[in-house]
Amino acid sequence: MDYLKTVVPSQLMAERGSNLVVINPGSANVRMGFASQEVPFNIPHYVARRISRQKNDAPRLSLRDQRLNCRAGSSHNAEREKAYDTIASLLKIPFLDEVLPSENQPLPPKMGRVDGLSSHQNRDDSKLSWTDVMDRSIRSSMSIERSVHSDADEDPSHSTSDDGNGPNNSEESKYKEMIFGEDALKIPPSESYCLSRPIRRGHFNISQNYSLNQVLEDLRTIWNWMLTEKLHINPKDRNLYSVVLVLGETFDSREIKEMLSIVLCDLGFSTAVVHQEALAAAFGNGLSTACVVNIGAQVTQVVCVEDGVALPHTALALPYGGDDISRCLLWVQHRHHTWPNFKTDPMKKPIDMLMLNKIKEAYSQIRTGSFDAVAVVHSYEHEKSVGHQKTRLSALSVPPMGLLYPRLLIPEEYPPPPRPWFQDCDDMLEDTWQTSDGLSGNGGLGRIDLQRKLFCSIQLVGGAALTAGLALVLEQRVLSTIPSNQPVEKVEVLQSRRNPLFIPWKGGVDRSWASLILAVMLGSVEKNG
Repeated sequence: MDYLKTVVPSQLMAERGSNLVVINPGSANVRMGFASQEVPFNIPHYVARRISRQKNDAPRLSLRDQRLNCRAGSSHNAEREKAYDTIASLLKIPFLDEVLPSENQPLPPKMGRVDGLSSHQNRDDSKLSWTDVMDRSIRSSMSIERSVHSDADEDPSHSTSDDGNGPNNSEESKYKEMIFGEDALKIPPSESYCLSRPIRRGHFNISQNYSLNQVLEDLRTIWNWMLTEKLHINPKDRNLYSVVLVLGETFDSREIKEMLSIVLCDLGFSTAVVHQEALAAAFGNGLSTACVVNIGAQVTQVVCVEDGVALPHTALALPYGGDDISRCLLWVQHRHHTWPNFKTDPMKKPIDMLMLNKIKEAYSQIRTGSFDAVAVVHSYEHEKSVGHQKTRLSALSVPPMGLLYPRLLIPEEYPPPPRPWFQDCDDMLEDTWQTSDGLSGNGGLGRIDLQRKLFCSIQLVGGAALTAGLALVLEQRVLSTIPSNQPVEKVEVLQSRRNPLFIPWKGGVDRSWASLILAVMLGSVEKNG
């Protein structure tokens, strides 16, 4: 205790941070790292398992939750087209029925330069590479002989084959049983793997084809892989580590209980604490009062925070996010006839979604007037023939506007998992942050002074928060919806002090240090007391 009373915070963070792991599972990715790291590992929350096939079945990649997806109907498309024209009017660009030039008419307005992009945006148009599903290792004959003598149970004939490089070398090849993260999304379609994502639209991805036990096993397996391969924590030593779970407001009490059980009982951490994602986001940006808008890949969450306390009656969960913007970008290009004649299908081919996300991150921004750009689009129909074509992308400001006009995104194409499993579950933990269907008007924000403070303290976090021009449009949109009889004259989106993608994770780190320092101070007071 005497040491803790005299140590400076930076030294305490450096020493204790290597024994504290912070995990922030999002709607599509999981961010994990030591508290001493500046930036966590950000890994797609996926695992692919090798599956056996029948003799006459053709090998193919299968998506476990593919049956939940659906195609937009005519009514959805009509709503989408109406939303497009509403956005076109605001951005002063041609309506949908005006975008096609006639035979004697020149192409639409000249392309705008892609400028003003932040340094984090990657404009690398290089193609994605297919994942090698074979696990190969080159071994010398001498090392094989040593392994035989050291382990009598190993059969050397099972793991040796001539690779043509001489009598002293051999190659051991076999299929990888499991593949994780982005590599799992780039598995060739002709390989026999089942791709699973344990979280979908902010909830456990439980369905008729994906049981609770399978979801929990996949969560456990992915997190264990990250702890072992990325953080290099030996399972035998995990009792020396503590963990912080930074969880979004969409998770209910039973889901939180199951994740706590995984980190404590299955992964072997000594202690665990749960932080609410909205509070961590505010804390990570140095704020005690804010309206936190967390735009994830599949879910957008809104929670108001006052003096370090989340206001549960203001919580709002919206079933769309960055992935929906990427799918909308493809639809817009198809309507403008600018997309190459490729069979791009992000609903069936995960690698296509990766490509669309990459294009969206590099080129999408919101600005008034026509904004086009040139990009290289790749075709991933067959792993041995990856084609590409340079093309003009049109109306790039429209897809991100779907965050404010969600009928453009048609989130029904990618619905959340069915909810019967959650309806009859017991509340294992105190229900402190359950989301509602929407903000409850004036009663939701309460006092006038609090309303003014929150409208001037909007905080954008999450991957889509990086979209250039979004903050200004959000300010204008929110201000236009406030009734004229309300005494709110200003709406402001605060500039982020950190990368918005990692603010909740970093806020979980900061809150943990604050709790530790407070405990040290209280202990000192009691001792001297």
